[in-house]
Amino acid sequence: MSTLKDDNWLYTISAKRKLIDFNFQEIWRYRDLLVLFVKRDVVTVYKQTVLGPLWYVIQPLFTSVIFTLVFNNLGNISTGGVPPFLFNLAGITAWNYFKECLTKTSSTFTANKGVFGKVYFPRVIMPLSITISNLLKFAIQLAIFIGFYIFFHLNGADVSCNVKLILFPIYITMMALLGLGLGMIISSMTTKYRDLSILVGFAVQLLMYLSAVPYPVSEARAKFPESVALFVEFNPVTQIVEGFRYMLLNTGTFTWFGFFYTLIVCVTLFLIGLVIFNRTEKSFIDTV
Repeated sequence: MSTLKDDNWLYTISAKRKLIDFNFQEIWRYRDLLVLFVKRDVVTVYKQTVLGPLWYVIQPLFTSVIFTLVFNNLGNISTGGVPPFLFNLAGITAWNYFKECLTKTSSTFTANKGVFGKVYFPRVIMPLSITISNLLKFAIQLAIFIGFYIFFHLNGADVSCNVKLILFPIYITMMALLGLGLGMIISSMTTKYRDLSILVGFAVQLLMYLSAVPYPVSEARAKFPESVALFVEFNPVTQIVEGFRYMLLNTGTFTWFGFFYTLIVCVTLFLIGLVIFNRTEKSFIDTV
């Protein structure tokens, strides 16, 4: 009886994995599934709602109006000559993409345990689909921001872009990596500690106010206690939001140190999240 010793297997499913396992070739083979998950994420969010995708527009606009009334009109927060509504809309547009990537990725294992327990596919496709599908929402909100930008510019507002706009794709990538990395870490931990799923929503709201979304970093330095101001300034989300406004509105501060510091933190957290995610997926079905 002959034995086949040199079989070329298409897939090898094993408990032994590399420390950092991000198999692009395997993900490419499952690209149809990735596209299917992206479509699912886009379609099902506002399915059977009256306004549907209009919520993509309503949420940032209403939040910007509230921030303008509370922080700028009532709290006298200066925006450096930029119309407060436009200033807030820029920060909220950047923040929303990071927030959606983080909160939805953080429930990957618990929300998809039924699928994960029945069929094999690269588990990392699920958080990747969330990150990609949120790009559509980000693009819609960015288009709304550009529309208001043009409106204010035509009405004489002192707004302009600067040469740092060439870094725009890198900032989007940093937002995605940071949200994806933190989300995978939290998702892995929630398989054992369910309290984290409740804590995430609360913590994300607090993080927004410590990430210079409704105010510039200069105001944090001037009005916050020194320890809080330092946390706000070195918060990587703050650096992304501030850089986003600096590119588009030419207001705020930008330093190459802050840029590379944030880039390193985002890549590091993504790699840490990927390692923890890969280790958790081998045994999560027993604890989830």
